[in-house]
Amino acid sequence: MATGEGDTPKQELFHLIKRFGAYVTLKISNLFSISLHNLVCCLNRPKKGGEKKEEESDLTIHHKWSLVKIDSRSIGAVAGLAVAIVFTWRMLRSPSGSQRRQQKRQGASSSNSGVGAHSNASVAPPEVCSPSDDSRAQNVVDEFFQPVKPTLGQIVRQKLSEGRKVTCRLLGVILEESSPEELQKQATVKSSVLEVLLEITKFCDLYLMELVLDDESEKRVLVALEEAGVFTSGGLVKDKVLFCSTENGRSSFVRQLEPDWHIDTNPEIINQLARFIKYQLHVSPSRTERTAANVFSAPSLEQFFGSI
Repeated sequence: MATGEGDTPKQELFHLIKRFGAYVTLKISNLFSISLHNLVCCLNRPKKGGEKKEEESDLTIHHKWSLVKIDSRSIGAVAGLAVAIVFTWRMLRSPSGSQRRQQKRQGASSSNSGVGAHSNASVAPPEVCSPSDDSRAQNVVDEFFQPVKPTLGQIVRQKLSEGRKVTCRLLGVILEESSPEELQKQATVKSSVLEVLLEITKFCDLYLMELVLDDESEKRVLVALEEAGVFTSGGLVKDKVLFCSTENGRSSFVRQLEPDWHIDTNPEIINQLARFIKYQLHVSPSRTERTAANVFSAPSLEQFFGSI
C-alpha cells in the first residue's frame, strides 16, 4: 500500500503499525481456529478397544502440549498487539494535545486583545485587582490578626499579680496634695487616678491611709473621696480609710493588715516594709534605683498601670 506524497513520516509510521496490527490479528485468528480444530478432532475421534493404553496416553499428552503451545503463542501475540496500540496512541496523542493547548492559548490571547481594543483602557479583566482593592484586603487582614488590646481591669490584675489585698497612701498617690500641712487647707482627688482606683476596688480589698495633723484634715479627705464617687462607684467604704499621726503609725498599719501590695511615696517606709510585704510600689516623680527585687517604682499610680 503506497502512501501519498502529502503523507508525513508520522502518518507513514501510523500506516505501518496499522498493517502490523492487521497481520497480528490474522495470525491470532488462524491460531485460534487451529486450536479449536485440534480440540474437536481430539474429542470426536472414535475409541477402539484394541488400541493400547500407551498410545492413548501419548496422544493425549501430544494434544495437550500442542494446545499449551498454541495458547502461549496466542497470549504473546495479544500482548504484542497491546504494546503496539499503546505505543501508537502515545505517539499520536502528545503532539496533538500540545498543539491543541497552544491553539487555545493563542485563541484566548487574541480574544483578550480584541476585547481590549474595543473597550475602555481603564477597565481591567476580572483576574486583575486594583491597588485600592489590595489595600482594603490588606487592611482587613491586619485588623483580623491585630492582637486584642487588654482592658484596664485585666492590666490591673496582671500588674498586681492577682493580689487580693492592697494598702495605699493618700498623699501624692490619690490626692493632689503632698504634705499633711496642705490637708489643713484642702483635699483634692486626682481625676487621672480615679479609673485605676475603681478597678482596684473591684477585685481587691483596698485600704487607704494617711498621716494627718488634725480632725478637720480627716473630714476634708473623706469628703473629697465621697465627692469623687469612690464610696459609691467602688467597693471602698469609709471604715477602710485609716488615719494616723506619725509615719511609723502608717508602717504599723501596713504590717498589721499584711497586704499583698503596699503603695507609698516615702522611701524609708518602703525600705522598712521590704522584708515583710510581698510587693511594693514606690511612687516618685523622679527616677529612683530599685532597692529590692520586690519593690517597683513609677512616677504615678496610673502610669504604673499604663492608663495614661
